[in-house]
Amino acid sequence: MPSDLHRLVQQLEDNMCRVVLGKRHVVRMSIACLLAGEHILLEDVPGVGKTLLGKALARSVRGKFCRIQFTPDLLPSDIVGSSVFHANTSEFVFNPGPIFAHLVLADEINRAPPRTQSALLEAMSDRQVSVDGRSHALPEPFMVIATQNPFEFEGTYALPESQLDRFLFRISIGYPDRDNERQVLISHRQGEPVEWLEPVLTCEAVCQVQREVRNVEVESSVNEYLLDIVEATRNSDELQVGASTRAAISLYRACQAWAYIEGRDYVVPDDVKQLAVPVLGHRVLPHTYMQGTARREMVENIIERLVNAIPVPV
Repeated sequence: MPSDLHRLVQQLEDNMCRVVLGKRHVVRMSIACLLAGEHILLEDVPGVGKTLLGKALARSVRGKFCRIQFTPDLLPSDIVGSSVFHANTSEFVFNPGPIFAHLVLADEINRAPPRTQSALLEAMSDRQVSVDGRSHALPEPFMVIATQNPFEFEGTYALPESQLDRFLFRISIGYPDRDNERQVLISHRQGEPVEWLEPVLTCEAVCQVQREVRNVEVESSVNEYLLDIVEATRNSDELQVGASTRAAISLYRACQAWAYIEGRDYVVPDDVKQLAVPVLGHRVLPHTYMQGTARREMVENIIERLVNAIPVPV
């Protein structure tokens, strides 16, 4: 391909990897999510860099960034905003909430009650919020980077399936290896390195790249391969609920974005195979009820087996 825009995407990746050390694959996943125009859920233990990854992406894009710390007493109006009556004009004026940003970091999203979590649904799916019967468009690009701890259940509320379905990827960061962890210690000697990151991409450039990503070619055999995987989740005896049509569209868009990052203007079967688990893993339900990481590992193993059993087009 490579174009000037693609070189900017490479600079974005390199810029983020300056502070998110040893996690280039995770960085690429977050960038792919941005280029696909979707949202990402980072699920891992505290202290491995979930918030750092979100901040690194936000600071690398020259746009408005807001961090919302989700707590049990957070109200929907604290996120979307509210209408305030002005006595001097005798009318209600809408005050936008922190959701009106290009990149929104929803930290510990599962600590807010379901009513507050649902305030994000319309924003994530329709790029707008409705307050007092009026719709207000969100800025473009718009992306939610949500974090949650899968091990802690005290004082948390499980994300409903409808909410999970709005995230393109659910990924874990994991612990760094020893060499990279040593570099983390050294780089944090003088403070947080992410605070000194300079933006490398404007919002206009991001929107332009998103349009280019939609033009990435998906050949018919690759399309059929993708649909075979989706259908296999619906026919599996181990899954109660298979992947939806929205899940198929999400996998399609994720593969387009991944191919673009790889410098290709076409999707290959390996893209579909590699992204099936992070895209579909949180969108299906197993017959066996489990919580936390045990359920996640079981579901991801099921999807991996289904994918490996389907012939790859040549």
